[in-house]
Amino acid sequence: MEKFEFVEGQTGGFKEAIAVDMEKGIKHFERELVAIRTGRASIAMLDEIRVECYGQFMGLKEVASLSAPDARLLTIQPWDKAVIGPIEKAIQMSDLGLSPINDGTVIRLQLPIMSAERREELAKVLKKRAEECRVSVRNVRREFHNQVRDAQKDKEISEDFAKRLEDELQKVTDSFIEKANSLQAKKETDLKLI
Repeated sequence: MEKFEFVEGQTGGFKEAIAVDMEKGIKHFERELVAIRTGRASIAMLDEIRVECYGQFMGLKEVASLSAPDARLLTIQPWDKAVIGPIEKAIQMSDLGLSPINDGTVIRLQLPIMSAERREELAKVLKKRAEECRVSVRNVRREFHNQVRDAQKDKEISEDFAKRLEDELQKVTDSFIEKANSLQAKKETDLKLI
């Protein structure tokens, strides 16, 4: 995070800078939510899988065609049959908990029916990821708060303006914490529906 240049009386750029940094934590949380499967097949579940092939790591979408033909099945059709083995290995090493079925040209991933135990495990993972997101937002808040405090101490801004900035900082922080809570609540509802 770069040091923010304060201009006495102007809060617009400050709020935008905070939002940009806090949004990074929210976007990361959204990507993690996709990986927490709810029993419904989605090719987005495979977004984080990296395949070692051609001497480098590549995203699964870069080496294969992905589809979800029904609610509990994902299919992966590699562009090159030589990468079937590395794709299988990458799926087995991932935390998806799925066993690939390989017929030589297509890899199928059958999603099992979710047990109550597995739902509870996923709910715990969800809570942990949501808390990590909130911590990320609070860390951005702390960094900006420290910058405001330092600017006030160095007489770059007045005490009244520093108070206004801190109020704005808290409002933006509250809105991003609420966003994280709402994403968590939606995913919890999805987990209960399966």
